[in-house]
Amino acid sequence: MNTGSICTRHVTVCERQATVLEAAQLMREQHVGDLVVIEMSGGRRVPVGMLTDRDIVLAIVAKQANPEKIFVNDVMSSPPALISEGDDLWLAASRMHLNGVRRLPVVDGAGELTGIVSLDDLLEAVSGLLSELWRVTGRQPHIEQKSRA
Repeated sequence: MNTGSICTRHVTVCERQATVLEAAQLMREQHVGDLVVIEMSGGRRVPVGMLTDRDIVLAIVAKQANPEKIFVNDVMSSPPALISEGDDLWLAASRMHLNGVRRLPVVDGAGELTGIVSLDDLLEAVSGLLSELWRVTGRQPHIEQKSRA
């Protein structure tokens, strides 16, 4: 299983020259807590940063700054920790741990944004695997009895 198989393909994005107010409004409209900040390069959406609702609270709200006068570029985390579509879930979990993040933009071989994988996505995939493994232990005695009958 790789990150491309479990990631969310619909990613809410903004560009670095958007104001923090515009970004916050976009988050509200799309019901998301983060935006992948992109730059267009050769017709491709290339991730250059991440902006979270927490970033806005700590950098803008807590400092009583004006979100209409501050740009996403001034607040975003950059460069973003990325993961490739073909990378396995272990690498995604490790990269999240090393970078202290809960979300990773997923990119293709050309570096174009293709999705986003979250800690919740990883937990769901792992819980599915654990559930399947648990079912193996319950089925094994049944198969043994059937084959010896």
